[in-house]
Amino acid sequence: MTEFSDEYIKKTSRSRELFERAKKVMPGGVCHNIRYFPPYPLYIDGQKGAKGSKIFDVDGNELVDFWMGHYAMILGHAPQPIINALKEQLEYGTHWGIVNDLQVELAELVHNIVPCAELVRFGVSGTEATMYAVRLARAFTNRKTIMKVDGGWHGGNTDLSVAIHSPYNLPESAGLLPEATKYTKSLPFNDIEFASQILRENKEDLAAVIIEPVVGAGGAIPAEKEYLKVLRELTEEFGGILIFDEVITGFRLALAGAQEFYGIIPDLATLGKILGGGMPIGAVVGREDILDLANPLKEREKWESVLMGGGTFSINPLTMRTGIATLSLLQRDETKIYPKINAMGLKARQGLEKALLEQNVKCTGVGSFFQVHFPFQEAVTLKSPKDIETLTDTKKRDHEFKLRLLNKGFFVMHGGGAVSTAHKESEINQLIEAASVIGSEME
Repeated sequence: MTEFSDEYIKKTSRSRELFERAKKVMPGGVCHNIRYFPPYPLYIDGQKGAKGSKIFDVDGNELVDFWMGHYAMILGHAPQPIINALKEQLEYGTHWGIVNDLQVELAELVHNIVPCAELVRFGVSGTEATMYAVRLARAFTNRKTIMKVDGGWHGGNTDLSVAIHSPYNLPESAGLLPEATKYTKSLPFNDIEFASQILRENKEDLAAVIIEPVVGAGGAIPAEKEYLKVLRELTEEFGGILIFDEVITGFRLALAGAQEFYGIIPDLATLGKILGGGMPIGAVVGREDILDLANPLKEREKWESVLMGGGTFSINPLTMRTGIATLSLLQRDETKIYPKINAMGLKARQGLEKALLEQNVKCTGVGSFFQVHFPFQEAVTLKSPKDIETLTDTKKRDHEFKLRLLNKGFFVMHGGGAVSTAHKESEINQLIEAASVIGSEME
């Protein structure tokens, strides 16, 4: 054990007890592997939960949260307008499984906000959305090959479980049939020349390129605008579909997401997280002629249309209601919200780099995102997930730095997180101050 692990253990005895119980009924004690970290994860108190920028654990510790529900909680935890919407809707039922007026209202909001969203189809998760987006692209183009970037994560979608972690040429999981990923290939991120070459080599069978405009788990690294521009131009030239995975960036980089931020419009986009206002959701949006392949009003043979089930809990009234409340608020206060959270994100990135200067730290991100990285050598440039995995100490980031920040009252993931409207500038200052102390402790 180390001194920072010992301190964490002393502060979290109840979490330790719960982890021992959890291991007996769940593999590894978790239901999403990234939520585990050694020696054991922090457990939230179900009776206290979270409020604003704070989370409350089972040992009575109060922490400033920058993970914010996998980046979903742009308005902070339990914002009153969303709580009010949920309470109101609970009076009328939690699930119907029948079309309703709420889904129309939310779809209209998405259609009016997101540039590419000529049509909208709701589901219940980002993974489901990327699965259907790929299926639509293959059906529309009558081609097989899907291109994704090295280090890109698109949920647990089998078709896209390729080249997520280095080394990118090895299988990402047991249980994946080679045949299932045979037609999924990868591109280097932010490398225009090499990516263009690979696309040209596969142009005859190119169904789609799918990309996170800001790679999330891969390091909070924004795509360079020229890189996205080339992908847009080449997919159009080769007859392929460009898909923006905006599950993370949607309604986060700007009201209209990465499409507004970069000024580049894809053919399809996948949405989630913020769209649901804290409730489970996924969506595929995009060109009418592509999404029309799932239109039940069109008389087609079943093999000529695209099966998009949506799931039992799609258009769940609670989710539709919180989605409407969230997007309406973001739209109303757009000119206040985005400058505020983006300015705090910039302050966090600049402040953390300065505070951890002796550790040679680099801080990536854009807008309200920030992630701290510990390069092995000085003067490195981090432009891709591959750079993060090969040039930086991810174990130091995800273990030591995480626990040291937890001990000082901050919860981060992947070395950082995202700012919400509930965060205060004083909390950014406190985070930077804590990092400065940690920098001296780590020497």
